[in-house]
Amino acid sequence: MNDATTLLTGGTGFVGAAVARTLLARGHHLRALVRRGSDRRNLAGLPVEMIEGDLTDPATLPAAVAGCRYVVHVAADYRLWVPDPEAMLRANVVGTEALMRAARAAGVARIVYCSSVAALGLTADGTPADETTPVDESHIVGIYKLSKYRAEQAVLRLVRDEALPAVIVNPAAPIGPRDIKPTPTGRMIADAAAGRMPAYVDTGLCVVHVDDVAEGHALALERGEIGARYILGGENLLLRDLLAMVAAEAGRRPPRVRLAREMLWPLALGCEAAARLGLGAPLVTRDHLRMARKKMFFSSARAMRELGFTPRPVREAVRDAVAWFAAARRAAP
Repeated sequence: MNDATTLLTGGTGFVGAAVARTLLARGHHLRALVRRGSDRRNLAGLPVEMIEGDLTDPATLPAAVAGCRYVVHVAADYRLWVPDPEAMLRANVVGTEALMRAARAAGVARIVYCSSVAALGLTADGTPADETTPVDESHIVGIYKLSKYRAEQAVLRLVRDEALPAVIVNPAAPIGPRDIKPTPTGRMIADAAAGRMPAYVDTGLCVVHVDDVAEGHALALERGEIGARYILGGENLLLRDLLAMVAAEAGRRPPRVRLAREMLWPLALGCEAAARLGLGAPLVTRDHLRMARKKMFFSSARAMRELGFTPRPVREAVRDAVAWFAAARRAAP
């Protein structure tokens, strides 16, 4: 696949910037679809051709995919609370389908679509879910998860009905360097490292180094089965244990107070109300609390078996994330 022209969406973001570096190291000629006025610090100094466009403007997509052999679609609106849910659906669902159709019309040979474990089902007993775990749209919590589920279903329909040559990857919760926004998971790591998270709720998640997620994208491009889904996860951790790990890396005391979700409901309502008034993203929302009812544990066995995916220990991911956020704080004006 060396010397191939590959269109990458989302390259200015957290996961996309890691994917960009991985593909460049493999010899791809990289073209990045970037929005006008977007923050491009994550691509600074990289040999990347940039073309302006927007997933919500289908007229910009044919030029982006023209002459490309591969497409790696990472771009998404990743927020757990938004003032306008329809805008997220347009970007994540309608935009994804428009890009897939443009890629197919351009004769792209192979596509990797970055979905999310948010699009997958969870087990009733808390054991790790996999790509075959059933999911019911009516039970999906939150507009982000719903948008990723619907986008994934749109890609699968195009694979089935129109021979779209797409492979799907489902990253878990990535952490690591260059999380400049930051993502919801990154914000939690940054807050815990800065001592701003004195308590926790009883839940769990699957954590993975962002560079391993990027490697998983490349492996899916090279070896993935068309129409297949591959979970890209690392280790399943209780939130309490993850925060303790972050605290240890940052030289702080771990949070020791466990809060019942019901106690946080009034706080979530207040945070959402403040966000609607333009006072910043809410620290906690009702959807956060609904999602925390189940442990979001996942198995990457299929990706390990079929792609050769080998995630590093999660402590290395935590160490890299904490170090990057500390350096970013020091560099801030």
